[in-house]
Amino acid sequence: MKGSPQIVRDYSKGQVRSADGTTIGYRQRGRGPALILVHGGMQASQHFTRLAAALSAEFTVYVPDRRGRGLSGPHGDHFGVLREVDDLQALVAATGASRIFGLSSGALITLCTALATPALDRVVLYEPPLSVDGSVPMDWAPRFDREIAAGKLASALVTALKGLGTEPVLGRIPRFVLVPLMAVGSRVQRDVPEDEVPIEALVPTLHFDLRIVREMADTVKDYAALDAQVLLLNGAKSPAYFRVALDALSAVLPHARRVSFSGLGHSGPDNDGDPQRVGEALHDFFGAQ
Repeated sequence: MKGSPQIVRDYSKGQVRSADGTTIGYRQRGRGPALILVHGGMQASQHFTRLAAALSAEFTVYVPDRRGRGLSGPHGDHFGVLREVDDLQALVAATGASRIFGLSSGALITLCTALATPALDRVVLYEPPLSVDGSVPMDWAPRFDREIAAGKLASALVTALKGLGTEPVLGRIPRFVLVPLMAVGSRVQRDVPEDEVPIEALVPTLHFDLRIVREMADTVKDYAALDAQVLLLNGAKSPAYFRVALDALSAVLPHARRVSFSGLGHSGPDNDGDPQRVGEALHDFFGAQ
């Protein structure tokens, strides 16, 4: 776990079939007990390349592309959180995994899957946007959907970033400056390596993550029945509504503890954060026996 892992592409690919027939593709690397990493909104498996590398010496790491992205099939006509629970359960059954980590909306799906999947006995959640009495800001979502429908992807991305508040620096920059910058950045990122998903394809998928946030709002008491060992993580620089969710979960989960990372924000586990530091916490919690 020493040193900073580089972005390398020595992974294999596989797929499972979910309950509704949808293909769920994943990246696999490393050796040891199976560990699943579940990415968040406007992300794909490519965003956990460094985190997977940090864990691959001790674990066989599986990083699925969630529905609607990359190696996986579409969201489908009857999309909801239970479809993504089905997806993860198919991966758990195929890999024998008992350890799972989720970031943001991926943490919501991970939480819901753990409740329905006794085989998952070690669960890590990094900042799930579990809304408690309206704690997660959602007033920007209608504008986001309108901009997506109009094909204004750069505007929609700015609306999402400002609405979520996960990038404080961007929140202080006027829209008229940010939108053209995002448009240029999106064009630059169209030509991405094989298996990666360009940002222009990821932005619209946030609509489905918002559906999950709404669906799971005010369900925190349901998780009092979760018997797994749970590690709750947050970045000290992240918006306060993530701490509201973790406070509520801490109060109901029977086997939970918390770790806060000073200096990190919501992107702490992904390639642009500090995945080595987060990976060390995961390694300690999951063990490799």
